[in-house]
Amino acid sequence: MASPQCCANPPTLNPAGGEGKVVDSFGGIKAYVSGAAESKAAVVLVSDVFGFEAPNLRKIADKVASSGYFVVVPDFLHGDPFVRENTERPIEVWIKDHGADKGFEEAKPVIAALKEKGVSSVGAAGYCWGAKVVVELAKAHEIHAAVMCHPSLVTVDDMKEVKCPIAILGAEIDHVSPPEVVKQFEQVLSSKSEIGHFVKIFPGVEHGWTVRYKDDDAAAVKSAEEALADMIDWFNKNLK
Repeated sequence: MASPQCCANPPTLNPAGGEGKVVDSFGGIKAYVSGAAESKAAVVLVSDVFGFEAPNLRKIADKVASSGYFVVVPDFLHGDPFVRENTERPIEVWIKDHGADKGFEEAKPVIAALKEKGVSSVGAAGYCWGAKVVVELAKAHEIHAAVMCHPSLVTVDDMKEVKCPIAILGAEIDHVSPPEVVKQFEQVLSSKSEIGHFVKIFPGVEHGWTVRYKDDDAAAVKSAEEALADMIDWFNKNLK
């Protein structure tokens, strides 16, 4: 987790961004929500260390919502995203207050709230830090489909316990989950014939590329849009 890649290209946060709205409590947690509230299929997006106010993350939420999902982006960091400029709180210190295990526990009431409002299938996608939260949900029968984008903290042992269809979108240039590790994930999943999986390593991109890209970088935008299309396709196959 301490890799500098985890904290590269920080977004300029915007609490008012997105086409959806921020609610004070969804399953007990402040969240950004987007899409048709009456949808029977929902997706929970779990942010990286920069939190739920990242403009690209909200853009992703809105695009997933436009495919027919009710999307929830909970503020699992409770208004305390990682700040790279804060030298007194480097990532190794910050992470002690924001363990993925805590995110996993807080995600359960969010999923319960979705089911209470009539949702019958729930998917979750996580970015970097958020991918660890998502794999824990996938191990615990909490969700019906999972997507991990350039995961942090995820291990081969995690893959052995996954209980729902899972897609892994990895980066060619990734010191956190390098391609050889992602391929180990794939080997484990291939041995579990009852669990659907999709694994893809994107060439020429770095850890964080799906959500921390610059809008004026055409190649970066293209790769991020391809990853988003893969993610929506995975949810369409497994949630609808």
